[in-house]
Amino acid sequence: MPIFIKTEKFKNKTLELSNNERKKFLLMHKEWVKEMNKLGHYIQSGYLINEKKIPGGGGLLILEAKDYLTAKKIIANDPMIKNDLVNWDLQEWISIDRRQQKFSNYLG
Repeated sequence: MPIFIKTEKFKNKTLELSNNERKKFLLMHKEWVKEMNKLGHYIQSGYLINEKKIPGGGGLLILEAKDYLTAKKIIANDPMIKNDLVNWDLQEWISIDRRQQKFSNYLG
């Protein structure tokens, strides 16, 4: 099944939220990822840090979906997107050997 990568960065309005407000939305995102996995979607999500281990590089979500439209429909329900908190981009990942293995083969 094809693998898709969603990258994202907080919008300025998100950075202006208090830490508690931002954490509320991040918790909603984490719960959404857990729920999607329970429903049979293979999704992993995390954030990016620099060489000093300081966050701020944005987020990365990896998922399997039958096609781009399906992947886009899935991530449209991400609370970070639904609440307009991030600028995001979705792209399909193609292995250099052009084989489309299961995502779980890469990350276990």
